[in-house]
Amino acid sequence: MRSSRTARIRRTTRTTRTTALAGTVLAALLGTAACGSSGGGTPLDQPTEQGGGTAAAGTITVGSANFPESELLMNIYAGALQAKGVNVTTRPNIGSRETYIPALQDGSINLIPEYTGVLAQYFDHSVTATSSDEVYTALQQSLPQGLSVLDKAAAENKDAVVVTRETATQHNLKAIGDLAPVAGDMVLGGPPEWKTRPTGVPGLKSVYNVTFREFRSLDAGGPLTVQALSNGQVQAANLFTTDPSIAENDFVVLQDPKSLFAAQNIVPLMASSADTPQVRETLNAVSAQLDTPTLAGLVKQVVTDKKDSATVAKEFLGSKNLG
Repeated sequence: MRSSRTARIRRTTRTTRTTALAGTVLAALLGTAACGSSGGGTPLDQPTEQGGGTAAAGTITVGSANFPESELLMNIYAGALQAKGVNVTTRPNIGSRETYIPALQDGSINLIPEYTGVLAQYFDHSVTATSSDEVYTALQQSLPQGLSVLDKAAAENKDAVVVTRETATQHNLKAIGDLAPVAGDMVLGGPPEWKTRPTGVPGLKSVYNVTFREFRSLDAGGPLTVQALSNGQVQAANLFTTDPSIAENDFVVLQDPKSLFAAQNIVPLMASSADTPQVRETLNAVSAQLDTPTLAGLVKQVVTDKKDSATVAKEFLGSKNLG
């Protein structure tokens, strides 16, 4: 539900994605996506106030990637911190990881929701871990100075290669590798960064020997990607596993037996300078309440039911006594 949307890690030959993020429904939801943000986004030089409480832990600027799921999680983090008296601003719809990581490092933002697998691969292409705990350990070891992660949630949202039911039946497609004999006649759709990311076009070739006739830049698991797959402009696409559009359109998620996409647990990524005991305790409590079915249900409210992500976040926090 990012634009743009997102972290499976079999790096170089095994690596992971965005979506991401484990769930069962995210491209639109993140798209998601990554996809376009459901709220339109705010430029980095125009912070949006999320609350006006006493800045007990200073001001925290929470950002999001460019897809709906990321914006939803941004609002959840911001709302939980606000409830604890932290002065919070939000900067939604920043863009892809290549844009918001530098923003974290230069102080434009302090916190953003992330996905363990793709994030570890972003910092260290040699990571080969695929299980949830191993990926989280690898991520902690790969972080550059000045950045830290808090507890990972059970909720997961992964990248996936998705085709229509008709295409899957026509070519007997069950796993990504089954595309190898037919991909030369197909167009693959995905976010622009998928053209060069290890978990994108290069990974499909190196891990599964799958080479498409063409790659078409769309959004991060968002409505453009869903529409292009539905109307046949692309024959395969990158969507996120928590995207509700997958079930709604009867799309088929191809299996990933070689773990191109590693574990993708939701995790708060933040500037170490903002990592206080209060912030850590607050966000760890949020992560403890997020599992994949819960996240998928929240994303569905935003993507399918068209509810405002800030409203969905507030209702979730209230139901868990977190806000």
